[in-house]
Formats: sequence, C-alpha cells, structure tokens
Amino acid sequence: MAGIKVADFCWMGVGAVATRLLADFGAEVIKIENRKRLDTPRRLPIYKGEVRSYGDEDPNPDPDKGGLFNNYSRNKLGITVDMADPRGRELVLDLIAHCGVVTENFAPGVMERWNLTYPQLCEIREDVIFARMSGYGHSGPHAHYRSYGPVVQAVSGLSFNSGLPGREPSGWGLSYMDNQAAYYNSAGLLLAIFHRMLTGQGTEIDVSAVEAGVGLLGADLLDTLVNDRPSRRADFPRGNRLEHPECAPHGVYPARGDDQWVAIAVFTDEEWKSLCAAMENPAWADDTRFASAAGRVAHHDELDAHVSAWTAERDKHQTMHELQSAGVIAAAVQNSRDLSEIDAQIAARGTFFELDHPVIGPALFEGFPARLSTSSPDNWRSAPLLGEDNAYVFGELLGRDADTLAELAAEGVI
Repeated sequence: MAGIKVADFCWMGVGAVATRLLADFGAEVIKIENRKRLDTPRRLPIYKGEVRSYGDEDPNPDPDKGGLFNNYSRNKLGITVDMADPRGRELVLDLIAHCGVVTENFAPGVMERWNLTYPQLCEIREDVIFARMSGYGHSGPHAHYRSYGPVVQAVSGLSFNSGLPGREPSGWGLSYMDNQAAYYNSAGLLLAIFHRMLTGQGTEIDVSAVEAGVGLLGADLLDTLVNDRPSRRADFPRGNRLEHPECAPHGVYPARGDDQWVAIAVFTDEEWKSLCAAMENPAWADDTRFASAAGRVAHHDELDAHVSAWTAERDKHQTMHELQSAGVIAAAVQNSRDLSEIDAQIAARGTFFELDHPVIGPALFEGFPARLSTSSPDNWRSAPLLGEDNAYVFGELLGRDADTLAELAAEGVI
C-alpha cells in the first residue's frame, strides 16, 4: 500500500479498524481529530496497569493513555484540527487534495454540513475515493439513524438468533459488528484503490453495517425463506448444540476455576466410548438412554449434567489435551490471558507483537491473521499522541511555515 495516502476522519472501531488494515501494509493514513471532542477510545479503558470497567470513564482522561485507541490506530499519523474554524477547514481541503482517499464513519449529516459530499470532493480532486461507513448506509428511510454495534446486531437479526430455545434473545455484550463491518469497509477500500489504479477513476463507497450483519445470518436466513421455518422455535436457537448432524454431548462445559470452560463434541459411538474411558467409565454412562447417538441427543440435558459434573473438577487445558489424545474433539475456551500467555499455536504464528509507546510503554497488539509470501505488515509505531504529527502534515506535506502553525496552535485551530 506504499504511496496510498488517506485523510481519515474515522473514529471508534468500525472506521478505525478499517483504515488500520491499510496502515498496517504501508499506506500513509492521517487520522484527523478534534481536541474539543476526543475520539471515544481515547477516553475508554483499557488502561495499562489499571483495572477499570467499561462505563467507568475517567472524567479527565489522559488522551494518550487509552489502550483501545492505541490498538485501533497503530501505524497511523495523527493531526488535530477544528473544522468549525475556516482556517481549519482550509487545511483539511488541502489535505484531501494531497491524499486522494477520504474515509469517515460519522453520524449521518456531519460530512454534508461540512460540504464534503462526494460531488464536492470530486471538485477538489477528480479521482478521489470517498469511503463512508455507517449503520444503515446513506440512502433509504433509515439513513439518518445513528447506530452502534449492539444496535446493528439487533436490527440485522443477529441478536434475535442468539441464545437458548424458549428464552429471550441474549444478544452480545461485545460490539461485534463494529469490527466485523470494518472488514467490509477495508475490502471496499481495497477494491476502490485497485479500480483507480486500473482506470484512474475515483469511487464513492457506502457500507451499511446492518447489511453486513444480515449477510452473517447464513443458513438460518435461507432456512426461513426456503423452508418457512421461523428463527425462534422450540428447538432454536440451539445455544452451543449442533443441529446438523445431531450429536451429543456437544457443548461448552464448566471447568475448574472462575468462569472457565471447555468445549466437547462427540459425533460417533467410537468417540463416545473414548470419552467414557477418559472419564474412567462412570456408572451413569451405562444408562441405556445413552447407548445410541439418537438416545444421547434425546436426553441431551441429562447427559450435559453428567459431563459438566466431570469437567467442573478439572483444568480446561488438561481436559482438552486428554480428550484430544483419546480421539475426542475438545478445546479449552480461551480468554485473553490464555491467548497471549498459553496458546502455543498463537505464539508460534506470532499473532501478537509488541510496540513501544511514549506514555503507555511496551504493549502487545494483535496482528494481521494471515502470512503473505511477498509482503508483510509494517508495524512501525503505536498510535499517535494527540496532534503528534501536526508539524509534519501541516508543515512538510502542506507547506505551512512554523510561525503560521504556532499561531494556529495558540488559537486552538490545530
């Protein structure tokens, strides 16, 4: 991506993760911020060395300390500018002309108020790429609605399809679609850049996170449309159980310790015998209800209770290794500590790498999940300090002299 330059208005995860992919592979992504309205991840946990819950915001946060922001915006440059000031707007217009790629995921209407729509951007640079990322897209009756990940998950149908049969939809505590939609945004940007390389033409990209969520419904959406089977019925959603093919035990079971779990799946009678042997052939395993696959599926609840009683007394990794050695499909349900400190496969692949930061210090980042024989990510620095690259961008790239920049800084324009 060397040579690609991005004027990046993105904030939060759905935008910042999208442009991070470009930055990881060498694009010069210039993150545009406003000192008067900090990017939310600058104000949110995680803070290195501190235990704090989401929602427990510091009223006076250090804008350079947020671990979430550091992860979202690594490998990027960072500038500050007040778009309400005509001098700030002039700087941004020059930056857009310099970059040729503009990205944003503001609430609907912000770019319009700044007169930065696609036709207006084309007047600045005719081959401009304008990538817009929102909950609903910028057309249709809901285009003006604001959204966050949990809202997108609900509207797209993902929350409705999660949980247990006979219970209310569970949804997710994580803003999953913020990150998932970001990958669609990245793909759209890469396609637009490739198109411009071939034709010299720019593109407007309009990604709807809700539509990205609908695309993840997969087989259940098809089942509803083709077979007229509703998404919530007596046996669906199935939680951790499998519908095709039916098998039991199949689920996530408690392990020793607080909130520790292990996943186990038994598909064949041979695997069932191996599981029983690993459990030292308990008397309950001879129950005729569990003698066949059909019987085990029919009495899944009772079976799960027995398996849970066994797994709950054991370490999840010990259970995983013993069952795998016996030919039973099993895996520890890993948390962040397991991934960064225990998992040998993750370590061997180099999934996590370390970067230094002038405020946070050394910290781990999750890397790009693929290995390319002809290229590799350029992880050259962690996220920028607030306004760290003002002098470089406004001075070296856009040609403003030091006195002008000092005046603009003193008056709060940059």
